[in-house]
Amino acid sequence: MSHRRDVLDWLLGGDVAVAHQTTRDLLHDEDPALRARIATEGAGAVMLAARRGDGHWGRGFYQPKWTSTHYTLLELRNLGLPRDHPAAVESVQLVLAHERGLDRGLSANHRVRHSDTCVTGMGLNYASWFSAPEADLTELVDVLLAGRVDDGGFNCEHRVPEHPVAHSSLDTTVSVIEGFTSYLAAGHRHRRDDVRRAVGTAAEFVLRHELFRSERTGEVVRAHYLVPHHPPRWHFDVLRGLDCLAAAGVAPDPRMGAALETLLDRRRPDGRWTARRWPGETHHPPAAGRSPSPWATLAALRVLEHYPVGRPTV
Repeated sequence: MSHRRDVLDWLLGGDVAVAHQTTRDLLHDEDPALRARIATEGAGAVMLAARRGDGHWGRGFYQPKWTSTHYTLLELRNLGLPRDHPAAVESVQLVLAHERGLDRGLSANHRVRHSDTCVTGMGLNYASWFSAPEADLTELVDVLLAGRVDDGGFNCEHRVPEHPVAHSSLDTTVSVIEGFTSYLAAGHRHRRDDVRRAVGTAAEFVLRHELFRSERTGEVVRAHYLVPHHPPRWHFDVLRGLDCLAAAGVAPDPRMGAALETLLDRRRPDGRWTARRWPGETHHPPAAGRSPSPWATLAALRVLEHYPVGRPTV
């Protein structure tokens, strides 16, 4: 599909990470030199400069939100920092070696029996991206697969056998899909077929909800699901959900229609999108006022390339 030249120029003229993904995903031209600059310019350089001497950020693995090691690695992964960047690779190894629950998933509390499914899914995402050996990821995969809910999705409150739940969470389910997608893209083979099946059932769970509706009543589950946020952190919204499904290779489906229309309705007359931010500490200041968001705009255009709609998108 074609895109407005002024919007493309705006994206290409911004942060180098946005420029790289615009070149890759909208212009379909991989530029390794542009990707390499993510470590030395813009948001990527700011986050890497905040890394402590012991390989952590913030006050350690999970605090504070959003400058902790966990959320910084997730953000660096989403920026597209090169997979072999030594600081990120080393910090991932620290996480995998020391931030485990008793079940060997990832957890901010090492003494709990059950790890956090959402944190484990996000961790699998960035660990797979930053070149973690498959042997260090197998327990994360096993824990996630064991925690699948009967409806096909995932829920961080699901504890078997002590506290099983009957219904999955969109927030947790999308975090796990992203983790599994990153794991498969890295070429890992441990339980690969099981992982693919789990991605399929989890995507079906998201689609049954049309990405934001209650399966029982048809009402909007949470109002913020309709609003793009950047960075999304662990939270679900329709833009993150659609981008996640596209990255997982999910085919266009009529049940995406309402979410796509919602996304188009939020496009500004200048062809750009705004995004809200989740409160908390950040490595870089938020954009002023209601300025358009390059990241939300990039993600929205990427989604609309995967899932074209009937009305004009440019």
